[in-house]
Amino acid sequence: MERADRAVEIKHSKNNCCQAVLLAFADELGMTEEQLRQLGSPFGLGMGAMEGTCGALVGAEMVLGLARSDGGQMRRDASELLDRFVERCGAERCADLKGRDTGVMLCPCDDCVRNAVIECERALRA
Repeated sequence: MERADRAVEIKHSKNNCCQAVLLAFADELGMTEEQLRQLGSPFGLGMGAMEGTCGALVGAEMVLGLARSDGGQMRRDASELLDRFVERCGAERCADLKGRDTGVMLCPCDDCVRNAVIECERALRA
């Protein structure tokens, strides 16, 4: 939970959701914070400016890919990470999470970041 709370703090320090998740794992990824910020910079409103996957989830999947190289198992863990994120947050698409079209927010950004980190940690331990 400590890493998840730190990710939310990072988000509130002028970083987007994807960057916050990536930076929360900086100690495990072998990249500089600037490199991680650059990697996550296009996903500030999820993929495609809210049209695609939540940026926090994108960041968690990136962490998984950067931290592991065990092929098939990683892909299974990535799929499970997605499923668990959707179970916790209610959707994977940023616009749906924020209720852009329905007016009903399913999950605020801070909780998306927190849940993405929690599920990423679970996947890394698998």
